[in-house]
Formats: sequence, structure tokens, C-alpha cells
Amino acid sequence: MQSVILCGGSGTRLWPLSRKNYPKQFLNLYSDKSLLQETFLRMRLVMPAQNIYFVTNRDNYYNVFNQVKEINPAFKEENIILEPTARNTLPAIALAVKYLKEKIKIPVDEQILFAPADHSILDGAGFAKVIKKMGKLVLHNIGTIGITPTKPETGYGYIEKSFAVDPVSRHGMTVRGGGGSFFKVSSFKEKPNKEVAEKYIESGKYLWNSGMYMFTAKTFSAALKKYVPEISKIYGEKYEDFLKHFSDLPKVSIDNGISEKSDKVVVFEGDFGWNDIGSFDSMADSAMENKKNSPRHVSVDSKNIFVHTTSNRLVATLGVEDLVIIENSDSILIHKKGRSEDVKKLLAHLEEKKYPEVEHNIIVHRPWGRYEVLMDTPFYKVKKILVYPGAKLSLQSHEHRSEHWVVVDGMAGATNGEDYIILNKSESTFIPARARHRLENPGKTNLEIIEVQLGPYLGEDDIKRFDDIYRRI
Repeated sequence: MQSVILCGGSGTRLWPLSRKNYPKQFLNLYSDKSLLQETFLRMRLVMPAQNIYFVTNRDNYYNVFNQVKEINPAFKEENIILEPTARNTLPAIALAVKYLKEKIKIPVDEQILFAPADHSILDGAGFAKVIKKMGKLVLHNIGTIGITPTKPETGYGYIEKSFAVDPVSRHGMTVRGGGGSFFKVSSFKEKPNKEVAEKYIESGKYLWNSGMYMFTAKTFSAALKKYVPEISKIYGEKYEDFLKHFSDLPKVSIDNGISEKSDKVVVFEGDFGWNDIGSFDSMADSAMENKKNSPRHVSVDSKNIFVHTTSNRLVATLGVEDLVIIENSDSILIHKKGRSEDVKKLLAHLEEKKYPEVEHNIIVHRPWGRYEVLMDTPFYKVKKILVYPGAKLSLQSHEHRSEHWVVVDGMAGATNGEDYIILNKSESTFIPARARHRLENPGKTNLEIIEVQLGPYLGEDDIKRFDDIYRRI
């Protein structure tokens, strides 16, 4: 079995935590691991690391690589499939199947599991059990996972179950009991209103749509040919030609393109603490169900308050109720519970007014590590910079600013003009304007420095690169 983790989403409903340059799959929302890292570790319960692949875009390529490398040092860039442009889930899945079939040379009858990178699952063992069952029983069908609903949720799509399938004969028939059975899918339903969702729950015929799928390359190719010929035609080309024409593919989800039309879709029911973290309301519900709230929240005469803070600031509430409070390093969001779907409206307003906080955070991630802006004025800026072991910034110069580097932890290799020097903790160097310079980490632990910039212009576009291992020239 192979697996593909889809991680090209933007997570706009989780602003201000999720930004365009660092969407929600890379955030640590429930633990010291990001959602993407947790997804990878869950897959490791089912298969070896070399069988786990990722589909992402160019902007997030190194975010994926660095995060997986952090928990699996042997991870290779060859396991990241680069999507030329965003075309929704069906083209992304087609790209991954094409890559596995032509470049990795997997058998056309080997099962491939597709899963989003930005979901939370509390019971990893329960998840693995369902996946292993799917791998044995799905065969030539298109398998999906339906989550046992716990309430009439309006933020999820639903799957309507039809008859059960005998796991022994694998022929359609009604099964009484039979814990190993799965179900033919009758229909897929869009997000319902509260009244309709309540009827779904009462009927016992509906499951939440998790967006996870399993099928073979052979099954997928046949479904494309039958239901989405405009993609199938380009899919039939060689991998390199498929990449060239990828931007011509229609933007369509696998649900709309195949699952809602196919008579080969079967659903395996799962109950393993799943949450798609699609909004702060769902995040709050999950946290409160598991009795997790910010330890930095002090509440007096307040009730039903959810607080999430990334900067460890103290948040105090007095005489309020039914609120979601999200505190980030540069922004605070407060909304009434039940209004999280409207965060998109707020974000549209911020985009119209060109607020930089829409795309960028004070903490900015780069292929070599990250930096955090500590102070920002028109004439000087202070950054805390972290560089991963073995990583290096580009060889560059600045026209308008000088820089002063002070090592606070680890060991730095510093190119300063014609000189190359090693700086240890508490040592420093001064970089004049227009001097070619480069910072690198020759050590085995993270390097942290404080950088002070001085000059009449301190914009990030004042960089002239001469050499870069991350191909940014």
C-alpha cells in the first residue's frame, strides 16, 4: 500500500493562525507536532515511511520537506510531488497517481490511500485499523471513510449509506451484524442546514464525509475515462507532458468529478476522534470535548469561552460568554460562537484594505529555517533568526541597509565580504551595506541569531542574490 497526503490547502477560515504563506496544515494546534506531522506519523502506523508521499505547491514545498525531515531525518525530496498550480483535489490526485505509476513504478493494482494533511484524529490506532481493513477489502472499488456522526453538524458534508457488503464473498447483499462489513454509497450530500442535519442523524443512514479515499491506479484510470474525459485525455500523456498541460485541467474536486457519479464507491465507517479543523467553532468543540483550553486563560464570571494563544500571553475574560478568542503574534480575533464561517467575510475585508497580516505573519518560514520580527521601525528592524543544521541562506547583498549579527545559540558560519568566519555563542559580526554575505549553520543543532538592520529602507525586496541552494535566483 502507498499513501498520498494532500497538503495544498489554504485554511482561510482559521485566520489569523493560518496565513497564505503558512496555512493550517503546518500549525501546531493540539500538540508539539503540526497537523501535517501528525498525519505523517499516523500513516507510519500502517506503512513504511518510504511509501508516504505528499502533493503540495511550490510555495509550501520546503515547509513540507522541513517539517517531515524534523520527525523523519531519512525523508527524501523525491517523496514530495510538486503541483504546478492549484486545480482542486481531482487534478492533484491524478498527478500523484501518475507519479507513482510512472516514476515510482508501483503495480497498477496496488492500493493508494489519499488523505488531507490538515485533519485531527485522536485515536491513531483506531484509524490504522480502519485503513488496514480497507486495504484488504476495497479491491476494485473506490473506498472512502465515513465518520460516525456525534451530532447534527452543519459544517461537514455527509455520505448516505446503502446496503452492506459481505466482506467474505464481496458481493452486494444485506448483512445482519457482521462487524467487518462495509457499505455501498447511495449518495453524497453537501453541507446541510441544522434541520436537515438533525434528520440525517435521526435516520442512522448518514456518515460525515472525511475526504479520505483508497483505490488502485487501474480503478482510478477507468473512473477518469468514464466520468471526467477532459482530465483523462491529458492523464493519458507521459508524466512530463501531463505536467506541461496541468494548468489546462478543470478545477474540480474528486467528490464532484468522480465519487458522486460512480457506482463503485463504498464506505468504511470510522469512529476515531476525527475533526477536519475547518473552523474555530469545530476547533473549540474538539478542545472542550477533550477538556483542553489555554492554561493562559483566566476567567471571572465568564462561561463557554474558548481561548487559543500562540504567544503565551495571558488572556483574561470578565463577565462575557459564548466567545472564541484567538491570539496570534500580530493579531487577535474575537467572535461569537457559531459565527466562525463568517471569518471568510472578515478576511475579504482585510484583503480589500490590503492588510499585510492577511498573507504574512511576524514569524516567517523559509527553506533554511524561520525568522521572527521583534521590532520594526522606519530606520531599524530587529529579527530573531533560526537556521536548521546544514542549512544556509543565499549569498546576497543589500543596497540600503547594514546588518549586525549576534549568535545567541549554536554555531554560525558567516561569509562577510571576502572573509569566512565561525561565530560561537555571544560572538558577532557587522555586515556593511552592499557587502556580499551569507549565514549558514555548520553545526548539528539549530542556530539562533539576533539580527539588527539599520538603514533608510528595510524591505524584504532589498535583496540581490548571487547563489542559492534553494533555487530562488
